[in-house]
Amino acid sequence: MKKSYRFLSGVDDAAFCQRVSDVLAEGYILYGNPLMVMDNGNRIVGQAVILPEMTQDHQALEQD
Repeated sequence: MKKSYRFLSGVDDAAFCQRVSDVLAEGYILYGNPLMVMDNGNRIVGQAVILPEMTQDHQALEQD
């Protein structure tokens, strides 16, 4: 069973970009804004992803 929400983080490099691309190919969608912080000269980035069903569930709750 896939997790409905994931937060990916790591050094801003090709490997991180590939991880994001891989989960998008698995059916996840981007959720929220990406994050970036500097840590001792390293750029650390993060991005939340969710399954598309989560947006439908959220919209249904808002309509009730």
